[in-house]
Amino acid sequence: MLGRSAANLFWMSRYVERAENMARLLEVGYRMSLTERGEDGSSEYLLSMLQAAEAEEAFKEKHDTVDVASVAHFMLFDTDNPSSVKSCLFNARTNAKSVRTEITTDMWESLNSTWLEFSQVQPRHVLGNKLPSFLQSVKQSSNQFRGAVLGTLMRTDGFAFAQTGGFIERADNTARILDVKYYVLLPRASMVGGDVDIQQWTMILRAASAHRAYRHIYHDRYKAWNIADFLIFRKEMPRSLAFCTTSVTAMLGMLDQIYGEPSSCHDEAIKMAQFLTAGGMNKVFDQGLHEYLTGFIAANNQLTNAISESYNFY
Repeated sequence: MLGRSAANLFWMSRYVERAENMARLLEVGYRMSLTERGEDGSSEYLLSMLQAAEAEEAFKEKHDTVDVASVAHFMLFDTDNPSSVKSCLFNARTNAKSVRTEITTDMWESLNSTWLEFSQVQPRHVLGNKLPSFLQSVKQSSNQFRGAVLGTLMRTDGFAFAQTGGFIERADNTARILDVKYYVLLPRASMVGGDVDIQQWTMILRAASAHRAYRHIYHDRYKAWNIADFLIFRKEMPRSLAFCTTSVTAMLGMLDQIYGEPSSCHDEAIKMAQFLTAGGMNKVFDQGLHEYLTGFIAANNQLTNAISESYNFY
């Protein structure tokens, strides 16, 4: 497969996943903001979400107040924000169009119809109590596309590139969702362990669609240690860092088999998996959750660069 086609498939899946992930980040920020809000309508919880998404600076260049309306528009519809849902869906469709003969009709129709429907939405119509249901529709569209990939795409190198992109993006998002807690608690560490703290951790689980699964594994009260362990190390959890890293490693191994030679990026993926599993939760909290997640995000970005170089994406 040509490097350009591989890149299109890789980024097509990444952008679809990122659109969903932006909806998930916004959801957790929005739900946290309902518990406390400043007099001017600003919310430190929404600010924490922007910080975790590395979007605070870009947001403040355009907006003075961190309120629901401004943040929702920036994260959902602002085309000046390259990570907004609208930007992601546009870029996903553009990449898919470039490899129309490499993907299935079901994949294209899912992605194309999602873009057409989203582009007709008026931002003012999804504020207030309509926002959660709209965010849910974004997630459902992503699930529909993912189902089309899994159910209709042949298990060739194209499938491996598409899956690799999706899992790398998902790992990045799970790390950022967890990192929201760092920014929320930074100003007042005295909240740790309190009712508000537990409520926020619960929202983190819900943002990762992991609330019921967590209760299935851990039958006791919500605890930061267990929740972090669940979203970082539990390979049964499909949005955990461990699951995503294992899946990326498997897809790169599949590419090695298809092309008949090992790639340096596969070695990078193995190193990342080793970084993830070394030390367990003791290491995470000794090092600091924020520092650990920052290190993981950097390693994930480095792996993306290694994949791009190995398969001539440029």
